[in-house]
Amino acid sequence: MSKIRDIEAIPLAFAPSVPYGSSRGLAKIRGGSLILLHTEDGIEGIGEAWGPPGVTRACLEVIKPFYVGQSVFAQQGAAQRVLAAMYHAGTQNQFVALMGGIDIAAHDAMGKMLNLSVADLIGGRLRERVPVYASGGYFTADDDQDRALAAQLEANTNRGFTAFKIKIGRSPGEDARRARLARGIIGSEPLLTVDTNGNYTEDGVLDSMRLTAPNDIHWYEEPLAPQDWAGYRSLSTRAPIRLAAGEAHYGVFDFRRLIDNRLVSVLQPDLTLCGGFAVARTIGALCAAEHLRISPHVWGTGIGLAAALHFLAALPSYPHNEHVPWPPLLEYDVGHNALQNELFTEPLRYADGMLDVPAGPGLGIVLDRKALARFTPV
Repeated sequence: MSKIRDIEAIPLAFAPSVPYGSSRGLAKIRGGSLILLHTEDGIEGIGEAWGPPGVTRACLEVIKPFYVGQSVFAQQGAAQRVLAAMYHAGTQNQFVALMGGIDIAAHDAMGKMLNLSVADLIGGRLRERVPVYASGGYFTADDDQDRALAAQLEANTNRGFTAFKIKIGRSPGEDARRARLARGIIGSEPLLTVDTNGNYTEDGVLDSMRLTAPNDIHWYEEPLAPQDWAGYRSLSTRAPIRLAAGEAHYGVFDFRRLIDNRLVSVLQPDLTLCGGFAVARTIGALCAAEHLRISPHVWGTGIGLAAALHFLAALPSYPHNEHVPWPPLLEYDVGHNALQNELFTEPLRYADGMLDVPAGPGLGIVLDRKALARFTPV
């Protein structure tokens, strides 16, 4: 059985020509960590860990001994030993994101060893294409935010998207104006979702919902700070729009609280942050058991996007049979992000509101080593 020889965390960074972001501020740098897992028989697995690369590297030095020498097929056991041995650190931290990156890389390595796609490894490749939504509508540094929002949406209205997401959350009045503008541009048919990135307290959310709801909002994302459990509990019974959350929640424990208490209608795990395929599959099973929807969050590199594609490609449609009212939608960042496709020798393929699930063993992606050097800080 192939054993893990080494694990690397390589920082990645990309500076957009124009900063953009959310209600909490603008992003001048996009990045994360490339995780490379090396086996004793020469297989290299590729993964991604969300969060500050410097912290990820420091965490790796602490937990690497739990993994090296273990079977690549048993890396989940190593992750559980880390959680047990370092229980004082909790689960809302960079260790969990790093273990997710290692989990993704291990699955890529296993697929390469067995000549199977990750989708086949985790349950069977049920579909070759996955529906996505255009995630954009960002705040920018422009003086005229309406014009900036309109330009972002208009650039994508003829690309076949059936769903869009825009950023809101700076004030209820502005939220209403942005939602109204977005609906006017994309038309009445596509789904429109909004995202506050947890910038409100409950009263602000309710004011915002009251003003934005007339624009047929499909879901209202991250209405509150991730640990405002009482707020989510109260809001879940009062909100006039379905709630979505999960991108800032780590591990199974937080997702169980969201699911068991039915605090949201749509769960949004990020595989590069929540714990990788192992945790995402558990979340998927819990969502099915409670008849809740799932829509993975992706806002890093194309590695995390490819991982989420394989996850959804293998996700059963329970409780639906042939007719699925709202198939799980994958977040597809339409902002300027070179890390999404320029890391690979062949970019991920988008057409008509769908992304192709990569073919080939493992994640089905091949790193472009020359391009990679452009995004690796010295």
